[in-house]
Amino acid sequence: MEKLRQSIHFLAAFDSRRLRRDLIAALTVAAVAIPQDMAYAQIAGIPPQYGLYTGFVFTALAALFGSSAHLISGPTNAISLVVFSALATLPLGPDQAYSELEMVRAVWLLAFMVGIIQILIALLRLGDLTRYVSESVLLGFMAGAGVLIILGQIPNLLGMKPLDDGRLTVLQRVWLTLRDGGGVDRPSALLGLGTLMLLIPMRMLKQRLTAPFPDLLLALILATVAAPLFGWQPKGEILNVARGLPAPVLPPLNRFDWVRPLSGSAATIAALGLVEAVAVSKAIAARTKQRLDFNRECLAQGLAHLVGSFFQCMPGSGSLTRSNINYQAGAVSRWAGVLSALVVAVALLLLAPLARHVPKPALAALLIITGYRLIDRSRLLYCLRATRYDAVIALSTAAAAMFISVELSILIGICVSFLLFVPRAARLRVTEMIVSSERVVRERQPNDRECGNLAIFALEGELFFGAAPLLAEFLDLLRQRVKQGARVLVLRLKRIRNPDMVCLEMLQQFLEEMQDRNVPVLLCGIRPDFEQALRNLRFHHWLPQDSVFLEDVTMGSSTLKAVRRAYELLGNDLCPTCPRRDSNDKQEWYYMI
Repeated sequence: MEKLRQSIHFLAAFDSRRLRRDLIAALTVAAVAIPQDMAYAQIAGIPPQYGLYTGFVFTALAALFGSSAHLISGPTNAISLVVFSALATLPLGPDQAYSELEMVRAVWLLAFMVGIIQILIALLRLGDLTRYVSESVLLGFMAGAGVLIILGQIPNLLGMKPLDDGRLTVLQRVWLTLRDGGGVDRPSALLGLGTLMLLIPMRMLKQRLTAPFPDLLLALILATVAAPLFGWQPKGEILNVARGLPAPVLPPLNRFDWVRPLSGSAATIAALGLVEAVAVSKAIAARTKQRLDFNRECLAQGLAHLVGSFFQCMPGSGSLTRSNINYQAGAVSRWAGVLSALVVAVALLLLAPLARHVPKPALAALLIITGYRLIDRSRLLYCLRATRYDAVIALSTAAAAMFISVELSILIGICVSFLLFVPRAARLRVTEMIVSSERVVRERQPNDRECGNLAIFALEGELFFGAAPLLAEFLDLLRQRVKQGARVLVLRLKRIRNPDMVCLEMLQQFLEEMQDRNVPVLLCGIRPDFEQALRNLRFHHWLPQDSVFLEDVTMGSSTLKAVRRAYELLGNDLCPTCPRRDSNDKQEWYYMI
């Protein structure tokens, strides 16, 4: 309710003085959004007007209820590709194929399911979990999705009739079309390649200009005008966009045979959509210094999907391209997103019949460019060079998107990242320390002599079940030192994090064993969380109080206290190499880390 009240306050706080800046930004965004919305609907395998419906209803709702002043939501290329893949998972109908209307109704159901999942994520306040999705996963997914978009539009670019029974992957469909789809239509190929070549200098010009430049829209208009000059004639490839705003509809909630096959894709779209929206809004907020509410953004995306499913919308998310354009065009509030949605609505009312003149080869060229731009080449190269860990995650996610499943690639990438992270987190670093002749407690160097009576070790790392084998090796090392004559052990645990039951039980068994052998073990650097774990397991009932030294900067170094206590236990029984043996005034000895 608080988030809804904030959105109502946003409506009441409309500032007419900022209208001009928001309106200019809205017109600029809409000039790019209109051809993109149509193109992304084509990627999803549904008629282009549903992309425009989404660019109107979904965009307006996400702006009204969101927290970012610059985020523009709507159809995106990555989400559209997952939608296309999700439709391929539907079970075959009685006629071994679904009509276009049935496929569109399945998209409405998918948007409804995505909305429910995202609203639940927001209500459970799980929006912050999106930060646990590795950036390498997103880069790999975008690379794989971009390649699939480019390859998937080659038949349309060349005027070839796509061959697909509705159950093939993108790569299979492209291969089948290129092999058995007939020859290349020369006028279509000239028009498509000409549009592609036109977009390249336009892109270069856009990068030089300081003001936003609608290169996609301008290229599409020029291609449509020039199509007759290339001899292009529509051959069953006319884009029919119905004039008018989307009428209310009821998603097919009774199609339970669709719910199960679409559920996995709905979860993927919900997660990917939130990650995209949060990542884009965070990137812009880093420059504007705006404070964001991620759970509110999740709720806005969920409400946009839920309500949009009743107005013929397809799933969408935050758009990196349109959001950046919105910011660069000078938008100052969320009204820019609302106004850009209204401009799309005006286009639906006035310009929809003109869409039938847009040639598919030109639209395919736009999609190839958007697919190419989807691949963040500089950051992907940085990721591949950074570490082998990041490279494996990015490449495995990209490979999963291209060869396994687009909707599962994000989940596969997340699983791979966790599988690779656990061994890294399980590394337990063991450092032996000594008391040097300079009266300094420091890390033991190769040329330092080993103390026969006192063994000091520092542990660093995550003390959870994954580190149990390394902890067992360390405890065996301590047992070996005791066999060699060590009479007191000092364990510095200051840099131990997140202890769990498995490792605590191993530590308890070792401490009890050393007590039976009359070998004192002093634990120092104990932090509050570790102390609480020891209390929960009642270590203090059997572990001597003077064997545990808590870490408290106001009370001095716990490590120094433990070392002094160790020398008290040793008394005069010092090894021949002990620097304390040569000290004239033992009371003035000082230890430091």
